[in-house]
Order: sequence, then C-alpha cells, then structure tokens
Amino acid sequence: MTDKNQQYWIDFHKEPSAFGAAQDMVNSPPHYNCGEIETIDYIVDVLGTRGAADYCHGNVLKYLGSRLHRKNDPVENSKKAQWYLAKMIELLDDKS
Repeated sequence: MTDKNQQYWIDFHKEPSAFGAAQDMVNSPPHYNCGEIETIDYIVDVLGTRGAADYCHGNVLKYLGSRLHRKNDPVENSKKAQWYLAKMIELLDDKS
C-alpha cells in the first residue's frame, strides 16, 4: 500500500462522511475504489475470467447465506449478491 493509499484509509476511518454522504455501498463502495484500478478488475486480471467468476459465485453464497440477516441490512446484502451474480454471468458469457 502506498503512503497515499494508507493516508486515504486513515482519513476515511476517522471521518467517512467526508468522503461523500451518498455512498453507493453496492455498486461502488469507496473501499473497493482506492487506487488506479477497481478491485473486481484486479481480480479478473489476476485470476482470469473463470477464477473471477468463481470468486463472484463465492460472494453470492456469502451475501445470501451466512451474512444475509446477520450483518448490516439484508436488502443491501441481497443487492450485493445480485451485483456479484450479474458480474458472474457477465464473465461466464464473455465470448472474447
């Protein structure tokens, strides 16, 4: 982690509201967009299409299974599962 990224997280945890009151915690959570590349794009780059699809599948299971009613808002968790399912389908359907 660069010094710039480290300072971002220190500041974010001190005062998250300073980073935007209307944060989209499903489609673009701020903690997944720190740096030059979004985390899911990095995962696709490192794991390849099939590995990233498997990663997305695991997150669908996580958000609909063990986490759905136990952590945060069940609607938000369902939307996160929906996001990962859509990304998994996109990756599996990629013809390139």
